[in-house]
Amino acid sequence: MDTNTNVKLTNVRLSFPSLFSARKFAPTDAKGSFSAALILDKKVNARDIAAVKAAIASVVATDFKGKAPTKTCLRDGAEKSDTDGYGDGVMFISARSDKRPQEVGRDLAPLTEEDGKPYAGCYINATIQIWGQDNQYGKRINAKLRCVQFYKDGATFGEAPIDIEQEFSVISDDDVL
Repeated sequence: MDTNTNVKLTNVRLSFPSLFSARKFAPTDAKGSFSAALILDKKVNARDIAAVKAAIASVVATDFKGKAPTKTCLRDGAEKSDTDGYGDGVMFISARSDKRPQEVGRDLAPLTEEDGKPYAGCYINATIQIWGQDNQYGKRINAKLRCVQFYKDGATFGEAPIDIEQEFSVISDDDVL
């Protein structure tokens, strides 16, 4: 593991998280992986974006002899402009790991799924490792998700939970025919 390919991201939005249980991305996945998309505001996170680009350049120089693959983990948010949190003003990183990343709160105490944090739409700090893939599946630059720290709340992405009291009313024994 080359330390100059490890990058700490601060105050980024969490999207499509699969942090507490592995998700299978294809029927051929034996055990699945842990993953998330990390959304970086082009202005607010300019330093983080520059650090990721520098790590990518390091991997390209080391693993690909200076010839960059066309596929990379850092992408423009305009590609997903119809998805919550994405658009012209952001970049995003798709990151995965076979090993479950550590999740902690602001106080560094471990978080569990029952804590309800982190969630899609919240802000986090994260560390990733940029690495090069060159195998039967192709050449690309990937990001390994290492650990996640809940930073602050944000508007939840996706549909809001259903308010069961708006959908149904209480049924008493007298109401049952």
